[in-house]
Amino acid sequence: MELYGIDKDSVQRLDAIFQGAATVTVTAHSHPDGDALGSVSGLVSYLRENRGKDAVAVLPDSPAATVRFIVPDSVPLLCHDTDPEACFRRIGESDLVVLLDANGFSRTEGLKDAFEASEAPKVLIDHHVGPERERFQVVFSTPDVSSASELLYYVLKELPDIGGDASRLPSDAARALLTGMTTDTNNFANSVYPGTFEMAAELIAAGVDRDDVLAKLYNRYRENRVRVMGYLQNEAMRITPEGLAYIIATRDILDRFGVEEGETEGLVNIPLSIDRVKMSILLKQDKGHFRVSIRSKKGWSARLAANARFHGGGHENAAGGKLWYPDDIAAPEDAAAYLEQVSRDFLK
Repeated sequence: MELYGIDKDSVQRLDAIFQGAATVTVTAHSHPDGDALGSVSGLVSYLRENRGKDAVAVLPDSPAATVRFIVPDSVPLLCHDTDPEACFRRIGESDLVVLLDANGFSRTEGLKDAFEASEAPKVLIDHHVGPERERFQVVFSTPDVSSASELLYYVLKELPDIGGDASRLPSDAARALLTGMTTDTNNFANSVYPGTFEMAAELIAAGVDRDDVLAKLYNRYRENRVRVMGYLQNEAMRITPEGLAYIIATRDILDRFGVEEGETEGLVNIPLSIDRVKMSILLKQDKGHFRVSIRSKKGWSARLAANARFHGGGHENAAGGKLWYPDDIAAPEDAAAYLEQVSRDFLK
């Protein structure tokens, strides 16, 4: 199978590495989103149930409450922000490390040095540009796929014990992978390929309750989220003459509404429904910097804007990064002027 560059030799090497490993640590990027949690949970569940491995998820940050359900009880989870010593100990004990939904260990932030120092074989399965191939023994990487969850799904299907039959995946793995893919496509609204629909159809046929997945993803928010989303769109959104819609979620606003981690997810997509908007940027204030989310319509590159102005990257129409103060801007109050310049530079 050559879909998404999944070649037979790489699958055979991966199978051999899985066979030879006993203690596996699976990780993803900091502030894990639904795709990170879905792919990590899917692989850990597969390795434990189908391969009998001591597989554990080790993440830089605890999952946000809005997506915590993606990690099933059957998947052991350690987080650097709550128990760093346990994470370092686990990494040191591992004889295999797998990185998902990130192009290199720098995206694991506080765990970066421990992972890079590990002498265990390393595997990368990711859909971002610029994979650090030299650090890994086996790499599956292409940006032309909806999500790490989808790429992992097709990799697992090629392994001998699955043999192309999605029903042979553990039920927890199947559910996690479908959920991860759903979040990264914004429920099939972007970055969708023929294989994405095929994956969904096969997993639903294998027994995943998609209605329940959607209910947990989109119908269980706190009232605070709905109120802050409305406020930010009405009071904080600005649209430049060039067609950039931007929203700056300051710490004052987030605290006023009691916003929790993950509760502004999806906000950056909404301005794209406006006809004259070509690109949408959300800044969310954190300690010493703004977290940056960028979405764009076809023909306008979110990835280039993230790379050039926000120390980040991603996909052509969905990217992210950070805006630091006082390095990039003198103070948080200067963020709007910075975004106005970004609009002039990238949306002429």
